Amino acid sequence: MQNTLSVSRTQRPLSGKVALVTGSTSGIGLGIAHKLAEAGAAIIMNGFGDPKDIENVQTAIARDYGVDVTYSGADMSDPMAIGQMMTMILAQHHSLDILVNNAGVQHVAPIEEFPIKKWDQIIAINLSSAFHTIRGAIPMMRANNFGRIINVASAHALVASPYKSAYVAAKHGLLGLTKTVALEVAETGITCNAICPGYVSTPLVEAQIEGQAKAHGISRDAVIRDVLLAQQPNKRFATVDEIGALAVFLASESAASMTGTSIAVDGGWTAH
Repeated sequence: MQNTLSVSRTQRPLSGKVALVTGSTSGIGLGIAHKLAEAGAAIIMNGFGDPKDIENVQTAIARDYGVDVTYSGADMSDPMAIGQMMTMILAQHHSLDILVNNAGVQHVAPIEEFPIKKWDQIIAINLSSAFHTIRGAIPMMRANNFGRIINVASAHALVASPYKSAYVAAKHGLLGLTKTVALEVAETGITCNAICPGYVSTPLVEAQIEGQAKAHGISRDAVIRDVLLAQQPNKRFATVDEIGALAVFLASESAASMTGTSIAVDGGWTAH
């Protein structure tokens, strides 16, 4: 592996920046954390999981990219815990340059059967947590006249699907929040954008494939093409590296004039 400590700043455009990625112990969030670290940013990870596994991931990212990697186990459904995390970041790092709101959960059910507790949980983690982190991050970003807020929304921020009332509502709300924040901080050197992925290849999606194949008695390939990717014209999953690379661009100086936008990474889903 190339020694990234000797790579030029042109190749490491985020050197000296500090990035918080919520929900980054697996899946899309972990992919984004890797890419931001590769670009030179110090990383604050957040999410649930086995403590030893999380420690191993921290160690690997720090070793491979030569950046500082810390971890907060803040529960993203708890405003007080989020506030404590933001206070910790200010105390330890003195600033926050990049905020990636990625934490999310899902539940599928008809609206008349949708559990109220699940609705509350999904709105809290997928939408309200972004409000709380942004509220805490903007004073730090204003102090540096620089900030990049990246909200990981979904194709479901742009279109709806049946049985996903809470998820679709939260993601549509996250896009509205993105636009509002972008307008409020437009003259401060801070940008706020949303990435809207379709299906992305993650361990969670892989588990869905196996479950759907068993439930419907069809092949893995049939599940991918005819069930999960039925609305996705290119019939392939995006990768976490693709999402991470886009996050790096949005966090860079090159994206200084991009704000209030939603960028679909959905294989043509929302082009219908």
